[in-house]
Amino acid sequence: MAFSKEDVINALRTVNDPDLKRDLVTLNMIEDVQVEGNKVSFKVVLTTPACPLKDKIKKDCIAAIQQLVDPWAEVNVEMTSRVTTRRADKQPLLQGVKNIIAVASGKGGVGKSTVAANLAVALGRTGASVGLIDADIYGPSVPLMFNEMNTKPAAVEKNGKAYVVPVRKYGIDILSIGFFVDPAKALVWRGPMASNALTQLFSEADWGELDYLVIDMPPGTGDIHLTIVQQLPVTGVCIVTTPQEVALADARKAIGMFTQESINVPILGLIENMAWFTPAELPENKYFIFGKEGGKRLAEEHNIPLLGQIPLVQGICESGDKGSPIALDFSSPVSEAFIKLAENTAQQIAIRNATLAPTKIVEITK
Repeated sequence: MAFSKEDVINALRTVNDPDLKRDLVTLNMIEDVQVEGNKVSFKVVLTTPACPLKDKIKKDCIAAIQQLVDPWAEVNVEMTSRVTTRRADKQPLLQGVKNIIAVASGKGGVGKSTVAANLAVALGRTGASVGLIDADIYGPSVPLMFNEMNTKPAAVEKNGKAYVVPVRKYGIDILSIGFFVDPAKALVWRGPMASNALTQLFSEADWGELDYLVIDMPPGTGDIHLTIVQQLPVTGVCIVTTPQEVALADARKAIGMFTQESINVPILGLIENMAWFTPAELPENKYFIFGKEGGKRLAEEHNIPLLGQIPLVQGICESGDKGSPIALDFSSPVSEAFIKLAENTAQQIAIRNATLAPTKIVEITK
């Protein structure tokens, strides 16, 4: 049975992206359709290499061709990706960065920096180009978690101006104020000094082209948060909490800050860290020492996605102290939890980019 390229395209019009609820042809996700006899080949261009539904989409494409065109067709589907963005070309800072992800919490001690570091590494493992900024000015921990405490970033000159080159480690680009200060001394800076130092990590660094830039925010809702939303069009925010009520109360404040009318940055979802304790010798056991599913209830309360539940295990702490985030450990079940977190985060960014207007830089007037 002979069939044409048009037959193949029409069949693929029946295949919807599960998240965007529109067909792949309308979404311009089908490219390079080739027909030779009963052999069909084409590319499916996903919105992220971290797409958690890529296998389903591929199977749906093959089924559509064999059901609607030719049951004996030999179908070769190449799954590729092109990360989406809603950033405007004219924006001056971080021009080559497609998506800016702020990882925030209402309070300290919930493992936000550990989550941010492992999220960045996990996104990189999926094939995306990723950067990580340590914006926790008063307590920078990224140099320790990446075993780069004594590293001093290099500089490069472009158009007569010197730019800092981010440190590349484990496939991602990282910058932290910790690279430029004495780690043994406390930073005694007023708010404007801290904000100016942070701005330099955006404006005076050569970040190049990135699919995702993860920003590890400081705890709370203060000057640094306002500096970032006033200078950068943040794609969305991931809120980190632990299950107990004292953490959930502050997570609510963080959600409230970013969603208030004067700021209005989309919440990508909530991450419940330390969701349960699992001892190494009893990997199937779960002990809910901080309460059970508090983060899940908070996500439902605010009608936002629960991006992931990360267990409390000794290996996360040990790997961070060694400077090797646990998301790098392919054999660890916790690593799989961070990969799932990365997939869910990328999924929510793709949905956000397809359904919401670009984030505007916040103008806060007195």
